[in-house]
Amino acid sequence: MRKPFALVLALAFAGTAFAGMAHAEPGLPDRAAVVAALDADPSVKAALARTDAARAEADGLAVGPHEVTVNAMISRRTVRGEGLDAGSYAEFEGQVTRPIRLPGKAGLDRRIGGYGVAYARNMAEDARHQAALGLAQGWWDWLDAAAQTTVDRQAVANQQRLLASVERRAALRDASRLDADQARAALGMAQTAAARSAGREAVALARLHARYPGFALPAVAPDVPPPATSEATLAALHTRILGRSHELAAAEAFAARADAQAQRARRDRIADPSVGFRVFSDKGGLEQGGGLVLSIPLGGRYRRAEADKAGAMASAAADDLASVRLTIEETADADLAEARGAQAAWATARAGLEAQMAALAKTRRGLELGAIDLADVLLAERQVHEAFRAEAAARADAQRALTRLRIDAHDLWINDEDDEAAPAQPRP
Repeated sequence: MRKPFALVLALAFAGTAFAGMAHAEPGLPDRAAVVAALDADPSVKAALARTDAARAEADGLAVGPHEVTVNAMISRRTVRGEGLDAGSYAEFEGQVTRPIRLPGKAGLDRRIGGYGVAYARNMAEDARHQAALGLAQGWWDWLDAAAQTTVDRQAVANQQRLLASVERRAALRDASRLDADQARAALGMAQTAAARSAGREAVALARLHARYPGFALPAVAPDVPPPATSEATLAALHTRILGRSHELAAAEAFAARADAQAQRARRDRIADPSVGFRVFSDKGGLEQGGGLVLSIPLGGRYRRAEADKAGAMASAAADDLASVRLTIEETADADLAEARGAQAAWATARAGLEAQMAALAKTRRGLELGAIDLADVLLAERQVHEAFRAEAAARADAQRALTRLRIDAHDLWINDEDDEAAPAQPRP
């Protein structure tokens, strides 16, 4: 008598640990390997480089763009005639000037720089967040495909045993050649399904290798564990998404920066004056002097237009912030609904699988007693096979949804307790 399909599959799914994953959660890759892959991700590295650029820009804004200007002129004057001033004279003129920021402008520049750094830091953290979501998606695509491959290969093994049994019975004239042909056809269909699922697994693995070349992957895909997350945990993760969103913090910093830039543009309608000192020597030193120099640009329509533009950009940034806040709330609600729905779907699929296995056991017993035809057994085998596939897919979908919820809540892979979203505060 053949081993029950359920028993063989249960043994296939029994283990959850594999080499190199001793410190990983069941079904998930090792956190150290994930962190290394995220650190090496080009999008994360680019975002970190932009953070360095924002710090340099903040340093420049704190100092200001104004620099000392030195002017010097050496000349020679020739006075012709018969008077006392006739002759040739060496002359010199020098001037040192520097623009000065009017009161209030330097403080706004420092605030603009600080908000710029806060924005860049949060965008870098959000880039890591997005990279983690992409890695999780690729990981569960691989494990889902691998689980389907396992189910399909087990179906091939079951159909091979069934064909062998039918052929033995046909040799003993206890079954017809038609029965053997039907069993052989069922085996061919199972082998086709196994080959297709193995191909999908290979594609998923190739995508992971290509997108994250430094990610250390196990030789064999780990088993997908059953989802077992309480409703209280799901609700807590949902709440954390709203309070730990770097995308939202970045939008807040960007809006605050745009508002400070608008204030700065309004103040810049009164241009910064330049002050300095001038010395001169004329007629070979017969005339010498020095004095203070003051110049003030007179602002006009251009500066007013720049202030209007900055004000409009600040309004747009405030509206963008409101849009991002709605998007984050939508993401949190959708993540929670998806996790709940996926877990409920898995529970339903599991219950359906158990019912199909019970029916298959009765069908097999009926075949042994001669009360049921082989066609009924083949149908029951296909139904159980599809039930196993549905359960495996639902299990992977539930874990995928939970992983996304945890990453969005900064509870997985980017979950340091002190890793709060950087507030939109300027540097002191």
